[in-house]
Amino acid sequence: MSITIRELGAGLYSKYRNLILYGVIGVLSVSIDFAVFGVLTYFFPDYYILANVISVNCGIINSFLLNRHFNFKVKNKSVFRFMIFYVVGIMGLLISSGLLYLMVDLGNMNLLISKGATIFVVTLFQFILNKNVTFRQNG
Repeated sequence: MSITIRELGAGLYSKYRNLILYGVIGVLSVSIDFAVFGVLTYFFPDYYILANVISVNCGIINSFLLNRHFNFKVKNKSVFRFMIFYVVGIMGLLISSGLLYLMVDLGNMNLLISKGATIFVVTLFQFILNKNVTFRQNG
């Protein structure tokens, strides 16, 4: 019995659906985060940590709403889940701000490249926590 490419793709999508949708939603949320960060640092480059705080919060709120509705489809205990999601987001914010400081102030790296680099580390960390804690089906 042979498996078609379509069946293989459907099987992989089914197996990794949450991760794939988290990635798609993440790209949108990161785009919002990055755009807000870029605009704020264009006008106020010395306040890049504050810009990071504001931009990450925009991304957190967008990501929660889209993941809750389209990805994990868990709609009970919304305020409680948002609080957990927000704490995970703040943990990511602390990681990204620390990495930004290391790369920009200590490493003299470009601000936007540094911001982009922090996104990869933080996204993986947040996916693991959000999938297993925030949007746990029986939580």
